[in-house]
Amino acid sequence: MEENTPESQQEPEKQEETPKETSAPEDIAQEPSEETSAEVPEKTSEELLAESQKEIEKTRDLYMRARADLENYRRRVQKEKEDLIRFGNENIIRELLPVMDNLERAVEHARSESQESEGLLQGVEMTISQFQKAFEKFGASTFSAIGEPFDPGRHEAMGQLDSDEHPPNTVVQELQKGCLLNDRLLRPAMVIVSRAPEKKTPPDIEKN
Repeated sequence: MEENTPESQQEPEKQEETPKETSAPEDIAQEPSEETSAEVPEKTSEELLAESQKEIEKTRDLYMRARADLENYRRRVQKEKEDLIRFGNENIIRELLPVMDNLERAVEHARSESQESEGLLQGVEMTISQFQKAFEKFGASTFSAIGEPFDPGRHEAMGQLDSDEHPPNTVVQELQKGCLLNDRLLRPAMVIVSRAPEKKTPPDIEKN
């Protein structure tokens, strides 16, 4: 005998759920941008090698410049040291030069006056010779400019003298000798320079 089950006890029929329409996300639907799609290409070994060589050349150039600067500094210091040794006595020699000048003038004066003071003259000449040897020991030497063409690098002109016997701009008189210290000019020679005498034109004779 069939039992009638109440409707309430019957299982409710499942209603079919209609799937909701889901729209695809914009990020997925849209095409990826160029920034995200473009991949950074990896550098090849040749490119990496070229960059490394450039860095090496740059470092080498900086090293060579620094080395050249250091070498120039060493040379400059060495030259200053040598100059200090060679020209360290410059001030002393400058002070002694006028003493020798006066001795030489005294000798010239004694020779022109008389021969009575021959012994004194010889003594002064010996003193001058000793001075010259002492100067040479320290690299100093005097020079005469008589008969030389005027050189502004070695001579100091104190005046001019008309002369037919010498070419113009020739040293004809020497007031003070010049001096060199290790081939460097310590003081110029004071000289008188020749010049061509002015030609006198005869006066015009008026014709009657």
